Amino acid sequence: MKCAVLDDYQNVALSMADWSSLLNHIEIQVYNHHFEDQEELIAAIQDCEIVVIMRERTPFRKELLQRLPNLKLLVTTGKRNASIDLAAAAEQGITVCGTKGGGEGTTELTWALILGLARKLVAENEAVRSGGWQSTIGVDLHGKRLGLLGLGHIGSNVARIGQAFGMEVMAWSQNLTAEKAAAAGVTLASSKEELLESSDIVSIHLVLGDRTRGLIGARELERMRPTSFLINTSRSPIVDRDALLDALSSGTIAGAGIDVFEQEPLPQDDPFRSLPNVLATPHIGYVTEAAYRGFYKGIVEDIEAYLADSPVNVLSK
Repeated sequence: MKCAVLDDYQNVALSMADWSSLLNHIEIQVYNHHFEDQEELIAAIQDCEIVVIMRERTPFRKELLQRLPNLKLLVTTGKRNASIDLAAAAEQGITVCGTKGGGEGTTELTWALILGLARKLVAENEAVRSGGWQSTIGVDLHGKRLGLLGLGHIGSNVARIGQAFGMEVMAWSQNLTAEKAAAAGVTLASSKEELLESSDIVSIHLVLGDRTRGLIGARELERMRPTSFLINTSRSPIVDRDALLDALSSGTIAGAGIDVFEQEPLPQDDPFRSLPNVLATPHIGYVTEAAYRGFYKGIVEDIEAYLADSPVNVLSK
């Protein structure tokens, strides 16, 4: 059976797990580059019975799935993937499997973005490299308020680190209870608006869905302080793109740390690449050794189970 591994940007797919148990059963082709053109993608994988994808790097919508008649098994990293049309896959008899994750990379990157913005690390690093010296004044975190939209696993971890910095932490989500907030030592905001208006840093840790898509738009950004930062390591559509660009350009907010974008890879001329008050990273929150080893180990296990006619970690709509 032919198996394609897509979007292995770092060229590590075959070294992050032991694939030896599969080599007598499948022929593996790894692609390190992203297929921008769908026709090129189809030409590359149309003969494959198995396709492995990394997160949402390459969406598998109904139109694409219909043009892959040989596809029998689609394996994605993680326990969910909003870029796969699961209903269309089921209609075609395609088994879709996920994997466990691993590591705390997104939590750590969230704090890298917060600290990078607060201490103007990019500007100061560039100053040193170019022969200059101090040119900015950093923002103190101690005594400031960290506002968390979402207090799940990642949000709770981000909260603990904020508390270690001496920050007051407030959280809000549509399902967050006072009991859960209190258990984390976090103040429950009475509303989304209260959190936005009173926080110095707002960090998003929500799952993308009908209730969270567009949760932060122009009206919400206008409620934030002009000295505040917005951090998004969750999903891009939770924040209205145009509204955020306007807020950053006009100085409605001081800056943003962003790891997720509506179109990835980000187009070369995208303003998020050049705005001076944006600290942008190329969706690397989950890109850590622990996560990758967990992902690829799970991929091998999923393929083994499928070949044994006993699929595991099957995703359903």
